[in-house]
Amino acid sequence: MKKYLHFRGKKIYYTDHGTGPVILLIHGYLETGEIWDSFADKLAGSYRVLTIDLPGHGQSDIFNHVHTMEFMATVAEHLLKSIGAEKAFVTGHSMGGYVTLAFLEMFPQRLSGYCLFHSHPFADTTEVLKRRQNDIRMVEAGQKFMLYPESVKKMYADSNLEKFHNAFERSKRIASEIRPEGITAVLRGMMARPSRVHIMEEGKVPCLWILGALDNYIQCDSMKTRVKLPPNAELVILENSGHMGFIEEEDKAVTTLNNFLKKIFA
Repeated sequence: MKKYLHFRGKKIYYTDHGTGPVILLIHGYLETGEIWDSFADKLAGSYRVLTIDLPGHGQSDIFNHVHTMEFMATVAEHLLKSIGAEKAFVTGHSMGGYVTLAFLEMFPQRLSGYCLFHSHPFADTTEVLKRRQNDIRMVEAGQKFMLYPESVKKMYADSNLEKFHNAFERSKRIASEIRPEGITAVLRGMMARPSRVHIMEEGKVPCLWILGALDNYIQCDSMKTRVKLPPNAELVILENSGHMGFIEEEDKAVTTLNNFLKKIFA
Protein backbone atom coordinates (compact mmCIF):
# COMPACT_ATOMS: atom_id res chain seq x y z
CA MET A 1 0.00 0.00 0.00
CA LYS A 2 1.39 3.40 -0.97
CA LYS A 3 1.79 6.27 1.46
CA TYR A 4 2.21 9.92 0.60
CA LEU A 5 3.93 12.99 1.95
CA HIS A 6 3.36 16.65 1.31
CA PHE A 7 6.06 18.57 -0.54
CA ARG A 8 5.61 22.21 -1.55
CA GLY A 9 1.86 21.92 -1.39
CA LYS A 10 1.60 18.74 -3.45
CA LYS A 11 1.86 14.99 -2.89
CA ILE A 12 4.66 12.50 -3.39
CA TYR A 13 3.80 8.81 -3.12
CA TYR A 14 6.12 6.11 -1.84
CA THR A 15 6.21 2.64 -0.28
CA ASP A 16 7.93 1.75 2.99
CA HIS A 17 8.41 -1.76 4.29
CA GLY A 18 10.89 -3.80 6.29
CA THR A 19 13.12 -2.76 9.16
CA GLY A 20 16.82 -1.99 9.47
CA PRO A 21 19.17 0.36 7.63
CA VAL A 22 17.30 2.45 5.06
CA ILE A 23 17.50 1.63 1.35
CA LEU A 24 15.86 4.03 -1.12
CA LEU A 25 15.17 2.70 -4.63
CA ILE A 26 14.72 5.37 -7.33
CA HIS A 27 13.16 4.34 -10.63
CA GLY A 28 14.20 5.36 -14.12
CA TYR A 29 12.66 7.01 -17.17
CA LEU A 30 9.26 5.61 -18.24
CA GLU A 31 9.01 3.81 -14.90
CA THR A 32 7.42 4.27 -11.48
CA GLY A 33 8.28 2.90 -8.06
CA GLU A 34 6.23 -0.18 -8.99
CA ILE A 35 9.08 -1.42 -11.17
CA TRP A 36 11.01 -2.30 -7.99
CA ASP A 37 8.25 -4.38 -6.30
CA SER A 38 9.86 -7.82 -6.48
CA PHE A 39 13.39 -6.53 -5.91
CA ALA A 40 12.27 -4.47 -2.90
CA ASP A 41 10.50 -7.47 -1.37
CA LYS A 42 13.71 -9.47 -1.48
CA LEU A 43 15.63 -6.73 0.34
CA ALA A 44 12.95 -5.99 2.94
CA GLY A 45 13.88 -9.02 5.05
CA SER A 46 17.05 -7.24 6.15
CA TYR A 47 16.47 -3.54 5.45
CA ARG A 48 13.87 -0.81 5.57
CA VAL A 49 13.17 -0.39 1.86
CA LEU A 50 11.59 2.70 0.33
CA THR A 51 10.47 3.14 -3.25
CA ILE A 52 9.30 6.47 -4.62
CA ASP A 53 7.14 7.69 -7.47
CA LEU A 54 9.19 10.61 -8.75
CA PRO A 55 7.27 13.84 -9.49
CA GLY A 56 4.90 13.36 -12.42
CA HIS A 57 5.14 9.57 -12.23
CA GLY A 58 2.74 7.04 -10.76
CA GLN A 59 0.51 8.81 -8.26
CA SER A 60 2.90 11.68 -7.50
CA ASP A 61 1.92 15.19 -8.57
CA ILE A 62 3.49 17.19 -11.37
CA PHE A 63 5.29 20.27 -10.05
CA ASN A 64 6.95 22.08 -12.94
CA HIS A 65 7.48 22.29 -16.69
CA VAL A 66 10.96 20.90 -15.99
CA HIS A 67 11.79 18.36 -13.29
CA THR A 68 15.55 18.65 -12.91
CA MET A 69 17.67 15.94 -11.37
CA GLU A 70 18.47 18.36 -8.55
CA PHE A 71 14.77 18.99 -7.87
CA MET A 72 14.03 15.27 -7.74
CA ALA A 73 17.04 14.70 -5.45
CA THR A 74 15.57 17.35 -3.13
CA VAL A 75 12.26 15.46 -3.14
CA ALA A 76 14.10 12.23 -2.25
CA GLU A 77 15.95 13.96 0.58
CA HIS A 78 12.64 15.33 1.88
CA LEU A 79 11.27 11.77 1.94
CA LEU A 80 14.19 10.66 4.13
CA LYS A 81 13.57 13.59 6.46
CA SER A 82 9.87 12.76 6.66
CA ILE A 83 10.55 9.23 7.94
CA GLY A 84 13.30 10.40 10.32
CA ALA A 85 16.16 8.70 8.48
CA GLU A 86 19.51 10.42 8.99
CA LYS A 87 21.15 8.38 6.24
CA ALA A 88 20.19 6.00 3.48
CA PHE A 89 21.76 3.83 0.83
CA VAL A 90 20.31 5.14 -2.43
CA THR A 91 20.00 2.96 -5.53
CA GLY A 92 19.05 4.62 -8.80
CA HIS A 93 18.10 2.86 -12.01
CA SER A 94 19.00 4.65 -15.28
CA MET A 95 17.53 8.17 -14.85
CA GLY A 96 17.24 7.33 -11.16
CA GLY A 97 21.03 7.11 -11.20
CA TYR A 98 21.21 10.68 -12.47
CA VAL A 99 19.00 11.69 -9.53
CA THR A 100 21.24 9.69 -7.19
CA LEU A 101 24.35 11.51 -8.42
CA ALA A 102 22.62 14.85 -7.90
CA PHE A 103 21.77 13.65 -4.38
CA LEU A 104 25.43 12.72 -3.87
CA GLU A 105 26.56 16.21 -4.88
CA MET A 106 23.92 18.02 -2.83
CA PHE A 107 23.53 15.82 0.26
CA PRO A 108 26.61 13.58 0.66
CA GLN A 109 26.19 13.56 4.45
CA ARG A 110 22.81 11.82 4.03
CA LEU A 111 24.30 8.85 2.15
CA SER A 112 25.71 5.68 3.66
CA GLY A 113 26.52 4.70 0.08
CA TYR A 114 24.89 4.52 -3.34
CA CYS A 115 24.39 2.28 -6.34
CA LEU A 116 24.16 3.27 -10.00
CA PHE A 117 22.07 0.57 -11.66
CA HIS A 118 22.45 0.68 -15.46
CA SER A 119 23.31 4.36 -15.26
CA HIS A 120 26.33 6.62 -15.71
CA PRO A 121 27.64 10.04 -14.62
CA PHE A 122 27.93 11.80 -18.01
CA ALA A 123 25.82 14.55 -19.56
CA ASP A 124 23.78 13.80 -22.67
CA THR A 125 25.62 13.60 -25.96
CA THR A 126 24.46 15.65 -28.95
CA GLU A 127 22.81 12.54 -30.38
CA VAL A 128 20.90 11.83 -27.16
CA LEU A 129 19.83 15.46 -26.86
CA LYS A 130 18.31 15.30 -30.34
CA ARG A 131 16.49 12.08 -29.47
CA ARG A 132 15.05 13.60 -26.31
CA GLN A 133 13.90 16.68 -28.24
CA ASN A 134 12.14 14.41 -30.73
CA ASP A 135 10.52 12.50 -27.87
CA ILE A 136 9.23 15.74 -26.36
CA ARG A 137 7.72 16.79 -29.68
CA MET A 138 6.11 13.39 -30.08
CA VAL A 139 4.56 13.41 -26.60
CA GLU A 140 3.37 17.01 -26.94
CA ALA A 141 1.72 16.08 -30.25
CA GLY A 142 -0.38 13.51 -28.39
CA GLN A 143 1.61 10.56 -29.71
CA LYS A 144 2.97 9.13 -26.45
CA PHE A 145 1.74 5.73 -27.59
CA MET A 146 4.36 5.81 -30.36
CA LEU A 147 7.16 6.43 -27.86
CA TYR A 148 7.07 3.89 -25.10
CA PRO A 149 6.70 0.46 -26.77
CA GLU A 150 10.02 0.70 -28.63
CA SER A 151 11.81 2.52 -25.80
CA VAL A 152 10.73 -0.13 -23.29
CA LYS A 153 11.59 -2.97 -25.68
CA LYS A 154 15.18 -1.70 -25.85
CA MET A 155 15.44 -1.84 -22.06
CA TYR A 156 15.56 -5.63 -22.18
CA ALA A 157 18.35 -7.56 -23.85
CA ASP A 158 17.21 -8.78 -27.27
CA SER A 159 17.87 -12.36 -26.20
CA ASN A 160 15.72 -11.91 -23.07
CA LEU A 161 12.51 -10.56 -24.62
CA GLU A 162 10.81 -13.93 -24.91
CA LYS A 163 11.95 -15.16 -21.48
CA PHE A 164 10.74 -11.97 -19.80
CA HIS A 165 7.65 -11.41 -21.90
CA ASN A 166 5.42 -10.81 -18.86
CA ALA A 167 7.89 -8.34 -17.34
CA PHE A 168 8.15 -6.55 -20.68
CA GLU A 169 4.37 -6.25 -20.92
CA ARG A 170 4.27 -4.94 -17.36
CA SER A 171 6.93 -2.35 -18.17
CA LYS A 172 4.90 -1.22 -21.19
CA ARG A 173 1.78 -0.89 -19.04
CA ILE A 174 3.66 1.18 -16.44
CA ALA A 175 5.04 3.47 -19.15
CA SER A 176 1.63 3.85 -20.77
CA GLU A 177 0.14 5.17 -17.51
CA ILE A 178 2.67 7.98 -16.99
CA ARG A 179 1.14 11.37 -17.77
CA PRO A 180 2.55 13.13 -20.83
CA GLU A 181 3.52 16.21 -18.79
CA GLY A 182 5.47 14.00 -16.39
CA ILE A 183 7.40 12.46 -19.27
CA THR A 184 8.30 15.77 -20.90
CA ALA A 185 9.28 17.34 -17.56
CA VAL A 186 11.93 14.69 -16.89
CA LEU A 187 13.10 14.67 -20.49
CA ARG A 188 13.86 18.40 -20.12
CA GLY A 189 15.48 17.69 -16.76
CA MET A 190 17.76 15.01 -18.19
CA MET A 191 18.76 17.30 -21.05
CA ALA A 192 19.78 20.00 -18.57
CA ARG A 193 21.88 17.84 -16.28
CA PRO A 194 25.67 18.35 -16.10
CA SER A 195 28.35 15.70 -16.09
CA ARG A 196 28.97 14.44 -12.56
CA VAL A 197 31.88 12.15 -13.35
CA HIS A 198 34.13 14.20 -11.05
CA ILE A 199 31.65 13.74 -8.21
CA MET A 200 31.64 9.98 -8.75
CA GLU A 201 35.44 9.85 -8.95
CA GLU A 202 35.87 11.81 -5.69
CA GLY A 203 34.59 8.83 -3.73
CA LYS A 204 32.91 10.75 -0.90
CA VAL A 205 30.86 7.65 -0.05
CA PRO A 206 31.03 3.99 -1.16
CA CYS A 207 29.66 3.26 -4.63
CA LEU A 208 28.40 0.13 -6.34
CA TRP A 209 28.17 0.46 -10.13
CA ILE A 210 26.17 -2.23 -11.91
CA LEU A 211 26.17 -2.48 -15.70
CA GLY A 212 24.63 -4.97 -18.14
CA ALA A 213 26.80 -6.58 -20.77
CA LEU A 214 23.84 -6.68 -23.20
CA ASP A 215 22.52 -3.16 -22.53
CA ASN A 216 21.07 -1.48 -25.62
CA TYR A 217 21.35 1.98 -24.05
CA ILE A 218 24.74 1.92 -22.31
CA GLN A 219 27.73 0.40 -24.07
CA CYS A 220 29.18 -1.47 -21.12
CA ASP A 221 32.71 -2.09 -22.44
CA SER A 222 33.40 1.51 -23.38
CA MET A 223 31.53 3.07 -20.46
CA LYS A 224 33.47 1.26 -17.75
CA THR A 225 36.77 2.65 -19.07
CA ARG A 226 35.62 6.27 -18.88
CA VAL A 227 35.41 6.54 -15.09
CA LYS A 228 38.35 6.29 -12.69
CA LEU A 229 36.65 4.55 -9.82
CA PRO A 230 37.87 5.43 -6.32
CA PRO A 231 39.04 2.70 -3.89
CA ASN A 232 35.65 2.57 -2.15
CA ALA A 233 33.81 1.77 -5.38
CA GLU A 234 33.02 -1.56 -6.98
CA LEU A 235 31.99 -2.34 -10.57
CA VAL A 236 29.88 -5.41 -11.33
CA ILE A 237 28.87 -6.55 -14.83
CA LEU A 238 25.71 -8.61 -15.23
CA GLU A 239 26.64 -10.76 -18.21
CA ASN A 240 23.10 -11.81 -19.19
CA SER A 241 21.33 -8.49 -18.67
CA GLY A 242 20.31 -5.57 -20.80
CA HIS A 243 19.13 -2.37 -19.08
CA MET A 244 16.92 -4.17 -16.53
CA GLY A 245 19.29 -6.33 -14.52
CA PHE A 246 17.17 -6.20 -11.38
CA ILE A 247 14.59 -8.13 -13.44
CA GLU A 248 16.72 -10.00 -16.00
CA GLU A 249 19.15 -11.33 -13.37
CA GLU A 250 17.21 -10.57 -10.21
CA ASP A 251 18.81 -13.14 -7.90
CA LYS A 252 22.35 -12.19 -8.92
CA ALA A 253 21.52 -8.49 -8.61
CA VAL A 254 20.02 -8.97 -5.14
CA THR A 255 23.06 -10.97 -4.03
CA THR A 256 25.45 -8.37 -5.46
CA LEU A 257 23.70 -5.52 -3.69
CA ASN A 258 23.38 -7.48 -0.45
CA ASN A 259 27.08 -8.31 -0.41
CA PHE A 260 27.95 -4.66 -0.90
CA LEU A 261 25.47 -3.53 1.77
CA LYS A 262 26.96 -5.97 4.29
CA LYS A 263 30.31 -4.21 3.87
CA ILE A 264 28.68 -0.81 4.31
CA PHE A 265 26.70 -1.71 7.41
CA ALA A 266 29.16 -4.14 9.02
